[in-house]
Amino acid sequence: MSLHIHQGSPTQIHDALMSGEVDLAITTEAPYLFDDLVQIPCYWWNRAVIVSPEHPLAKVKELTIEELGKYPLVTYTFGFTGVSDLDYAFNSAGILPNIVFTATDADVIKTYVRLGLGVGIMASMAHTALDTDLVLIDASHLFRPSMTNIAFKHSTFLRNYMYDFMEYFSPHLTRSVVEKAERLRDNNSVKKLFEGIELETR
Repeated sequence: MSLHIHQGSPTQIHDALMSGEVDLAITTEAPYLFDDLVQIPCYWWNRAVIVSPEHPLAKVKELTIEELGKYPLVTYTFGFTGVSDLDYAFNSAGILPNIVFTATDADVIKTYVRLGLGVGIMASMAHTALDTDLVLIDASHLFRPSMTNIAFKHSTFLRNYMYDFMEYFSPHLTRSVVEKAERLRDNNSVKKLFEGIELETR
């Protein structure tokens, strides 16, 4: 058994899953694309802003959406149609964000910020102890939290290592819980299955 990880937009991930190119998909956006698949909730995650220590935002005590909207932004690629959580926050404030670069990877976003190309907006957990040259600014009060799910086809035969991987990825996804989700016919029923489980926020 070997593990291969592929990266892509929500549409690309969905297509890879449907074609059988991958067995499991880890999704963070556009859940409606995966309505024809089993979607199991893993954890919540919040966004943060990253800047250089010299940037004016590094000295702001509590960041506002209006202040953030003054600067060119670098964030994740919009690989889907519809309104993202980032769009929702700016639209609610009547602000058109100036997004100058997008990337599918947080490391690329950090590189753009280091080059002075813009202010980064990314998952807060993507900022590590090695990023000492970047200031992390909490933005959980500006943007709605996002959900990470694991998705797979109803017809997928889940092998032991797949169950093990899901539990390793999110400890509440024990084999018995995943098997219950497999037997349900739609994702509304799957959501009800997890209503009593408090998901981790990362």
